[in-house]
Amino acid sequence: MSINYAEKIPNNVDLSADRQLQRALERWQPAFLNWWGEMGPDGDFQARDVYLRTATSVDAKGWATYGHVKMPDYRWGIFLADKTEDRTIGFGDNFGQPVWQQVPGEFRSDLRRLIVTQGDTEPASVEQQRMLAYTCPSLYDMRNLFQVNVEEGRHLWAMVYLLHAHFGRDGREEAEDLLERHSGDINNPRILTTFNEPIDDWMSFFSFTYFTDRDGKFQLKMLAESAFDPLSRTCRFMLTEEAHHMFVGETGLGRVIRRGLEVMQELNTDDPQRIRDHGAIDLGLVQKYINFWYSSSLDLFGADRSTNAAAYFANGLKGRPDEDRFEDHIEADTAYGIEEPTEDGAGVQEVEIPTRNAMNLVARKGYSKDCDIGVTRWNRMIRKAGVDFEIRLPSDRFRRTVGPFAGFHFAPDGTPVPKEVYESRMDGWIPSEADRAHIKSLMKQVTAPGKMAGWIAPPDRGINNNPVDYEYVRL
Repeated sequence: MSINYAEKIPNNVDLSADRQLQRALERWQPAFLNWWGEMGPDGDFQARDVYLRTATSVDAKGWATYGHVKMPDYRWGIFLADKTEDRTIGFGDNFGQPVWQQVPGEFRSDLRRLIVTQGDTEPASVEQQRMLAYTCPSLYDMRNLFQVNVEEGRHLWAMVYLLHAHFGRDGREEAEDLLERHSGDINNPRILTTFNEPIDDWMSFFSFTYFTDRDGKFQLKMLAESAFDPLSRTCRFMLTEEAHHMFVGETGLGRVIRRGLEVMQELNTDDPQRIRDHGAIDLGLVQKYINFWYSSSLDLFGADRSTNAAAYFANGLKGRPDEDRFEDHIEADTAYGIEEPTEDGAGVQEVEIPTRNAMNLVARKGYSKDCDIGVTRWNRMIRKAGVDFEIRLPSDRFRRTVGPFAGFHFAPDGTPVPKEVYESRMDGWIPSEADRAHIKSLMKQVTAPGKMAGWIAPPDRGINNNPVDYEYVRL
């Protein structure tokens, strides 16, 4: 049976009691659906029944309701995590004071910018991934792609609700602009560079959902600490859905690695070319994709030394991920060590700056540690297969366009190299044109239930206790 909910916009924000807000969102909804039809998943996939998880409430019974539904009929709702009574501000100069239910006038511009920047990433990733269903390695993967897409759409609704409910005309105009910018558009691109990168193969998709969506997790965790309570509650609920996106990335890359290892054992070789000739992806190429997407995602945290980050922390707008684990929640007079290149770019030096100015770096370090969890699992699989290869995250100094190492030349292991060496060896560090051509040659759609493309292993289990060969998309 298809999911059929009575409410046009499922929500737990008492939308029916605010007719003005309801009318505003109902006016925005047709524009959203037009955008979804034009920039969402391409082709007749929109007319197919997809086995999707839909949030209809925040409780255990409602936040993950499964059923076949056509994507344009998906119920994009508005949900905030349950309110914490007597919640107080957990960091910064206003530590211990009651949180805000309305936007303080002096922070209106900064909060709007934070919400718009977060909101802009949600439709951007849908646009980046809109053609991928044509080359899906299985129905299981096609369904996961569409699940990610519709949830990014719901996360856009979450940010748009905040703009409409709390920022008046400015908010309504910003909400409209979120549908006017497009990923990769020369004249009107998305705000952040990573969300203008093409995602035209499934190695890029798995890498994006592992690394870039993990950045999204950390940005949401920082905003979930906000003294602006509606933003905090919105982000806390979004985090429950974001976990699936990273699951898709981690298990996707893991299945690629497993299939590569199987081919190595079948052929009794570690020769990358023979592995490629057999229609698989060699471990060295997996490492190149990791180098590309990890380094690109690091830039999303912003500069290591940031007056904006200091102001956001001081004013209670954006905290550190899991602020409770820190002892000092004010950090008024403390220092933090950061790395910077020496003046000649030939080395690295550590300098101390005020901790508040290093908040982007504090979050980024937590992100890197989180990324390493999946890398550890992949390496365990490789060692178990008896293969002498270790996947590694590249140095935070490698291929940076933001922060102190932007414009300097460092190898993936963090050592400085001359510019000409850096440029000549880049094809050996990130996917080259030949590498991408090989990946493109593998991207052939497989849609028979239970069947997999030859370059990826099947998943260990299906979705919601269904078998792997379940008809996740009715084509």
